[in-house]
Amino acid sequence: MSSPETELECIVRDPACPADACIIWLHGLGADGSDFVPIIEQLNLPAGMSLRFIFPNAPLRPITINQGYRMPGWYDIYGMDIVSREDVAGIEQSSRALDALIAQQIEQGIAAHRILLAGFSQGGAVALHCGLKQADIQLGGIIALSTYLPGCTPFRAGHALPVFFGHGRDDTVVALRFGKQSSQRLEHAGYHPEWHEYAMQHSVCMEEIDDIRHWLCACLGD
Repeated sequence: MSSPETELECIVRDPACPADACIIWLHGLGADGSDFVPIIEQLNLPAGMSLRFIFPNAPLRPITINQGYRMPGWYDIYGMDIVSREDVAGIEQSSRALDALIAQQIEQGIAAHRILLAGFSQGGAVALHCGLKQADIQLGGIIALSTYLPGCTPFRAGHALPVFFGHGRDDTVVALRFGKQSSQRLEHAGYHPEWHEYAMQHSVCMEEIDDIRHWLCACLGD
């Protein structure tokens, strides 16, 4: 059962046919759920793919690096060195909210292995944290864009969970090295993440979206 702490307002886009798969897509700091709605059309997925898109809105919270200004955020950011001091409580709170959305989709008939998590920047860190710590269910995969794996994330070694990393070589918000180190952490633990880097800054490009399309089709068997 969800609690006020775990309830998130979401934008939901259902396919024309009854959904048999779902992707929960988390936005970055200061944005909202509408930020990634256009990606549905940009992905140009096969017509027969019955994929539900869910875009949650992060709650408003004070962000230390922005002088305590309240904005949509999945957790607090204390400084530019994002990996040295983490808001563990905030990451866990957002992860629990994502757990509740996953449970809701399972209750509605979507098999766990047909549920994928995706996120950009902060949203990607929460998607990684939540997806990798699952002990009782096997999710379909994680899309981690311009992001990093939080140091507080517990994950099982030798797991087969598919993970897509996409990162800009010129990213000045989440440095490329943080994304690479995250991918390498999973490799050393026996995962087989896909690493992709692009000629862009802290953003998303069409080449990346094309790669995500191919990855999604492979994960969902379409």
